[in-house]
Amino acid sequence: MKGFVDDYLAYLLARASHLISSEFHEVVEASGLSLMEWRIMASLSGKSALSISELADIVLAKQPTVTKLVGRMQAAGWVLRCDADHDKRQSLVSLTAQGREKVKPLLRQARLHEQRVMADFGPEQAQQLKAVLQRLIALHR
Repeated sequence: MKGFVDDYLAYLLARASHLISSEFHEVVEASGLSLMEWRIMASLSGKSALSISELADIVLAKQPTVTKLVGRMQAAGWVLRCDADHDKRQSLVSLTAQGREKVKPLLRQARLHEQRVMADFGPEQAQQLKAVLQRLIALHR
């Protein structure tokens, strides 16, 4: 007999995310980064800069938490924080060269992990799943 959560979308998404993420968390922690540091650095990868509020939204954390963490990451030399040209009250965060080097191996490992997770689906179905999730996110922002 199926229970409620066995067919409940929010639970299925959360459970899948938890299972897949947990497998990669060990790799992140072995690299010397916390999970939140990894999320911030991965979010900044390939971008010129993001605001603290954009980062908080992406990494699913409260803005004060991200602000504090960005301060520690700047002290470590991984990120640079500066005022936005258009609004001095807004801080923009970008990866430094040292930060890009620190996260580069993890980005490669994350892609390999993703390939292993999606191997049973094949490329077309994997891309369809991502597209559906991206649309779901966009519709509920």
